[in-house]
Amino acid sequence: MPSLYKIKQMIKLIDNISEFFGKLSAWLFFFVGLIVTYEVATRYIFNSPTIWVDEVSTVTQIWATYIGLAFALKHKDMIVIDIAFKNHDTIARKIVETFSLVVIIAFSAITIKYGFDIWLDSTLKGHHTDTLLGLPKWFTQASIWIGFLILFAQAIVEIVKVWTKGIDPNEELEMIKESV
Repeated sequence: MPSLYKIKQMIKLIDNISEFFGKLSAWLFFFVGLIVTYEVATRYIFNSPTIWVDEVSTVTQIWATYIGLAFALKHKDMIVIDIAFKNHDTIARKIVETFSLVVIIAFSAITIKYGFDIWLDSTLKGHHTDTLLGLPKWFTQASIWIGFLILFAQAIVEIVKVWTKGIDPNEELEMIKESV
């Protein structure tokens, strides 16, 4: 049985990984905005479109989306309907939170398994996109199982937090104030 110290260190590590990939995701979306702006300028101002912006922006958006999932879960930025469970300290609320996280874990596990299988198949067979760049398909397909692997780990951490720290009503209140 792992010690409490090791469990806390693992939780901190997973939280830090989610933070890192969440911030990387934001920067990747910013990068997409820059290259799409560049494409618009070269196409309409200089009448010289690029051949690479479409595929690079698509692949970058795919990576940014999948690696940002755990960050969204950690910061409770996923869609939440809590009409029936407004009291944060009840056992019913903890059970409902845990159930929703278990569903995320189950979906993530299935996605990791099949995503990895597809990625491995593409890698071994050397599949490429049918575009001018001809990027290897494994590069895009890796984002799925990697992103869901991070989400899987973060969901486990969130279950531990629900049962050890509880659900912080101030954190949710701050999020509501920020969105208004």
